[in-house]
Amino acid sequence: MNVTNKKALIFGGTSGIGLATSKILASLGARVTAVSRNPEKAGDVPEGITLRKCDVRNREALQQLFKECAPFDILVNAATGGTRAMGPFLEMDMDGYQASFDKLWGYANVVRFGTEHMSEDGTVVLVSGTPARRAKPGQVSLASVGGAVEAFVKSVAQEITPRRLNVVSPGIIDTPMVPLQGQEREDLYKKRTAGHLIPRAGTAEEVAQGILFMIQNDFVTGTTIDVDGGSLLS
Repeated sequence: MNVTNKKALIFGGTSGIGLATSKILASLGARVTAVSRNPEKAGDVPEGITLRKCDVRNREALQQLFKECAPFDILVNAATGGTRAMGPFLEMDMDGYQASFDKLWGYANVVRFGTEHMSEDGTVVLVSGTPARRAKPGQVSLASVGGAVEAFVKSVAQEITPRRLNVVSPGIIDTPMVPLQGQEREDLYKKRTAGHLIPRAGTAEEVAQGILFMIQNDFVTGTTIDVDGGSLLS
């Protein structure tokens, strides 16, 4: 796919990986609509990016947005969906664990209601994470949701062909989701990635490059690529 003049909707597109994806697509000439619950987080955005407000969990609002933006060629969902429960499962608040699946429901809503408004050669990319296949203690919610997302992609890709559906699975990425600053932030990422083959946190731009590959390569569907610094091998 040549993305020049293609129309793209990027959910979670005003921060972190989603914002990096919005910017790289706009730089290549795509017409980008970056969507999130808080569009003001994006700050000043380059020409070619339009900001819209929508919660992927709100099906009615989502369907209205798709109708207003149709037709389009590219869908990317990097939205987290809300809060995520962390910590030991046997001590976990089960409402928090259930709420972690808002990410999956948001992804399902976007694919369910967005696909019908896409071009026949359209492409969809979702974002998972390495805990889906290699979870550490305390990451049960991340592993459960990520695993569900990857299984969802393998199944639904068969139903929406010739449109394509893929998932990118990031490792530890330096994004605004981590509130620490300065030396504390540096020390945290250094500790978390010490045993990785590439011992540093990835950048949102590096994950966006993986998403761009999934968009541009017309021979890839129903699969996952890892942008994880080799963490699955360490």
